[in-house]
Amino acid sequence: MNAMENLEKQLICPICLEMFTKPVVILPCQHNLCRKCANDVFQASNPYLPTRGGSLTSGGRFRCPSCRHEVVLDRHGVYGLQRNLLVENIIDMFKQESSSNSKPAPERKEETPMCDVHEEEKINIYCVTHSVPTCSMCKVFGAHKDCEVAPLTSVYQTQKTELSDGIAMMVGNNDRMQGIISQLEEACRAIEENGRRQKNLVCEKFDQLYTILEEKKRDMSQKVTDEQEEKLNYIRGLTRKYGDHLEESCKIVETGIQTMEEPEMAVFLQSTKPLLKKIADASSISHLDKVERGYENMDHYSVNFKKEGKALRSIDFIQEDEDDEEEDEDGEAGAEEGEGAQTVTGSGTVVAASVQPGLQPQTNAPAAAKSAAST
Repeated sequence: MNAMENLEKQLICPICLEMFTKPVVILPCQHNLCRKCANDVFQASNPYLPTRGGSLTSGGRFRCPSCRHEVVLDRHGVYGLQRNLLVENIIDMFKQESSSNSKPAPERKEETPMCDVHEEEKINIYCVTHSVPTCSMCKVFGAHKDCEVAPLTSVYQTQKTELSDGIAMMVGNNDRMQGIISQLEEACRAIEENGRRQKNLVCEKFDQLYTILEEKKRDMSQKVTDEQEEKLNYIRGLTRKYGDHLEESCKIVETGIQTMEEPEMAVFLQSTKPLLKKIADASSISHLDKVERGYENMDHYSVNFKKEGKALRSIDFIQEDEDDEEEDEDGEAGAEEGEGAQTVTGSGTVVAASVQPGLQPQTNAPAAAKSAAST
């Protein structure tokens, strides 16, 4: 009998909790449902699909109540599912075997629940007032004599229908919740992808800003280098002039010493006058340029990036509610002010923030030195 009981458990529908009636195969998971129960679950999962004769006939989908596997139906709906003839034959054989083995009355009697108060009485009525099954003796003489009662079969059918409807409703709710979960998971994937894309855009805009700064650094450094070379060339040329004058003076001194050693007065006097003129000319250096004090300094290339640093620190994403006119005005202002910092918006656009050039060269130093020397 234990084997029969185990077999009976395998033949119970998970929806109506009764033995299968016209079982169908839920593809592809191979679990079984009564056709009516499958139709009820299908209706609960697809409330907006058209019906014909009280049952769904068009395509749709629902989830197996046993394993939660999604079942997709064609245009025939539930009636397109294949009948499980093997299970039907097993049920028929089980019923025949059960009918042949149900003759002994004592075994059948053990399966009927008995009243706890009246141990010899079967529970055969339902107390509606207290919502509990009871026996006839309890209604006549016992605790339920003043209660409203109903036949056990009618209450059984009513509550069984309610339970079946509740299960079908829960299955439909579970399917809807599963759909919401799928949408949320898809939203997470979209957020991650959009975040990666926007971070790439931000990095790209900042790389463009780095390029602008590098170009500006090269330009400003080149200005310093150009003036440095100009000053060095001027000083080196002036050094060569002073060197040539010194060399000439040394030659005159050497000639003068040789003249001083001349013993003949007439010869000495003949060479003294032109030599004295050369000495007088060589003693004057007024025709040579003089370097102004501080000419070697390069401090006039002052750099102050406070305003630019403030503009860079204020870079942020532009809010979507800003007008296009404001963006146009910002773009025009940035063009007038020259090179600028950039602000990356949420959509990947860039707006120039005003950044004044920090390198401000003064007057041309070599020209100023030459002018001072000439005066």
